[in-house]
Amino acid sequence: MAKYLTPAKLGLLVLIELYLEGAMPSDAALPVLSFITSHLMDRSGTSTPGTSADQSSRWERAEKTVSLVVSIGDFEKLLGSHAFLMGLPDKRLWDQFLGRLWALNSLDALHIFLDTLPRLLATTKRDQLQRHGGEDGWPELDDDDGSLTVKLSRHSLFGSFVRRARVEYSRLKWHDTIQLWQDFVRYRQPTAHYMRRNAPSTFGRLSFDWVLEEGENESWETGQAMTLASVAYGDMLSGDHMGSLPVSSDDVERLLEFQVQQMQKYGSRVPSEIRHQFQDLLNDSGTVPSLTHYVNFLESWRAGDYPSAFDLLHRYFDYTAQTRDRFFHQYALMNLAVLQADFGCYRDAVTAMLETVSTARENRDAACLNFALNWLFHFGRSHGDLLVRNLESRSMIGAGNLESRSMIGTGNLVRNNLESRSMIGTGKETLAFLRVRAKEAGMWSLLSSVLLSEAKLCMMKGESIATAMECLVRSSHVIVSKNMRIMWGSQLSMYGCFWDRLGLAHLATTACEVFVRAHAPYSVFEDELRLTCRLAVALASRGEYDEALRLMNSLDDGHSLRACKSMQHWRRCMGIIKGQRSLHRDDVGMVEHIVDELVQSSDEDMDPDVAWMIELMHVDLLVRRGSLQEAFARVDGIMARLHRLDDDDCSSDKALRIRLMLCKVSLLDRCGRPQRAFSMAMQASSHALKARLLPLLWQSMGAVANLLVSRGEFGPASRLLRVAIPRALEGEQFEVSGQLYSVLGDAYMGLAGRSQRGSELRREYLARAMGAVSESCERYSKLEDVVRQREMTAKKAVIMQLSGDMTLAAGYAAEYVSLQEKYSLQKGESLQAAS
Repeated sequence: MAKYLTPAKLGLLVLIELYLEGAMPSDAALPVLSFITSHLMDRSGTSTPGTSADQSSRWERAEKTVSLVVSIGDFEKLLGSHAFLMGLPDKRLWDQFLGRLWALNSLDALHIFLDTLPRLLATTKRDQLQRHGGEDGWPELDDDDGSLTVKLSRHSLFGSFVRRARVEYSRLKWHDTIQLWQDFVRYRQPTAHYMRRNAPSTFGRLSFDWVLEEGENESWETGQAMTLASVAYGDMLSGDHMGSLPVSSDDVERLLEFQVQQMQKYGSRVPSEIRHQFQDLLNDSGTVPSLTHYVNFLESWRAGDYPSAFDLLHRYFDYTAQTRDRFFHQYALMNLAVLQADFGCYRDAVTAMLETVSTARENRDAACLNFALNWLFHFGRSHGDLLVRNLESRSMIGAGNLESRSMIGTGNLVRNNLESRSMIGTGKETLAFLRVRAKEAGMWSLLSSVLLSEAKLCMMKGESIATAMECLVRSSHVIVSKNMRIMWGSQLSMYGCFWDRLGLAHLATTACEVFVRAHAPYSVFEDELRLTCRLAVALASRGEYDEALRLMNSLDDGHSLRACKSMQHWRRCMGIIKGQRSLHRDDVGMVEHIVDELVQSSDEDMDPDVAWMIELMHVDLLVRRGSLQEAFARVDGIMARLHRLDDDDCSSDKALRIRLMLCKVSLLDRCGRPQRAFSMAMQASSHALKARLLPLLWQSMGAVANLLVSRGEFGPASRLLRVAIPRALEGEQFEVSGQLYSVLGDAYMGLAGRSQRGSELRREYLARAMGAVSESCERYSKLEDVVRQREMTAKKAVIMQLSGDMTLAAGYAAEYVSLQEKYSLQKGESLQAAS
């Protein structure tokens, strides 16, 4: 197998020669040049902006490369539609191209063609000095070839290709040269019938080799030419035109590197069609590059086959260690750590990543070291309690051990790490260290990631909003200035989280939509999946369940969700959306079925945000089922799990603590403990105000107002809600705004009850109560919350009865009955569907 030259590359050289000779019409020049460039440049394979770029389009380049290597048909598709420059009737550029190919009718002709390639290059001063010397293995240069209208610069794309083709041919051994000629004959042989039809008098059965044809026509004995042809070309004459595929090691390595790049960059698997075509190329190449094992490792990893992925990873690095010693040993450990963490083997993952840090320091690999430290930081944020347990159980937090290994450079920083019980220091110290190292090493993607982590840490700790915004802007500047399209997913995800915490749901939704519409083709599929799921959950919070499910189903295109982890995350988010809809419909049986499926996986195997959403949905299910004591015990268990983490641990989020406190307030209120619930509601509102978690602040204000109403403080409750509701509407969470309107209606009803019968003030309060209850009922109807709809409808019937309008009161009573029947019908349909 040749290292570089293939028959397909010989065809590209012929196209370049035709272009330089001016033998192409003007309308064919641009398509031909684009075709040649596409097969010479290493591109990512993404589609151009403004086009629909799904995952299959990312593999078009690999398909074109394989197709060009296998068959000459791609040249025919390109040249068959362009007329011949000389204007001959019924002649195409394809005929001229074939004429040049068949002019190479012997090994000697091929040698002359490749040996005279330097005539295509522009003459430099160095060439003029060597014109009569023939140094460096280049032939003596004659005068300029008059047949060429333009010449190539030596350092241009085409010039570099021509020079390399000439050098690689001069390095071929005799056996490889013969193999190249035989592959070239087989490659163009499918066009023999076309040439024979156009020139039947001059084109014979042995025209592919001038030596054989001359020998048969003149001096050789009868049958000797055919005997020699059968020995030299095998079964080609009997109809086997393909034989082995004419592939070079360069083509195989480029395809392997392309697959690795696509799988690592976009998190996708190799389409089955390309995998089968590439396997045919490997079978005919004679050698199997070691990188093949790494591609198979990535494929098994994405498919969820842990044993095969583990074995293939060891096999790949066993092969590379034979030639590259310990230079890539840290990358083997890093891949092993990421693999084990992805399949839930966290103890082994921590051990492997610590060894990665040590080996990267020994080999002075700053890029690998910074990546490992960044991974350890994010791992500690997601699995802080598990990380501490693993470290303590393995006795890996001894001061002498870590200080002697000096994981991040200074003994004082390591001591601070140990005091904070964090493997690589407190969040701020670690991120500051990584930010400096990333900037020094020019690792711009790591710098952007560190700035985003700083912004997220500020938001999780409830610190300065201005500092978080500054980090986001600095990260955005790095991404734009360095043109790192792949980082837009993380950037816009953090923007969405930022606006969502400030209660500006419209801006958060806009950030997600901008990514899905503009940046998804250039980003990792995990980013597209995560932001699409967030957008779908936001739609579900507004009651747009069908649109949310349609958006989620748009990701299931047959290729994107073939990765095991992506499929699991997609199914969990689908379960959350369907569970919320069934929960609002009071379909307890369906919700129990969904929750049982979702809780089968441990929290450590899923995204932390998704895990907490499932936990809170489970608590809501217990409340709707009436198991208040069990719900209270579950909330206490979650809060105890959070309190086990130190305050300095970067995995603790104040938003989750406040949300759990509000759940506890609701349970205490239902259990008849208003005083304890009031103190906890005030505490939650104080924390939300300090952390600038505005949606939770308005929700806590609603809890406080509800407790004030239960204590008979209707005036303060109504004033509090009139301030909170307009701001809560910006959050676009219909359940929260519906609850606030409901409490406001109760407050107005209380004020109306204290007013004099028949007074104007009483009628005004009743009208305000009716408006608030109607607003609440409208939001609950959009959420399809049947229980709350019936409750609000009953309140409206009572208000109309107190107002003296018995007709409307009877109408609302009938609507209440119809809602009950509708609920029973929906429940029966869901049970029938489940059965």
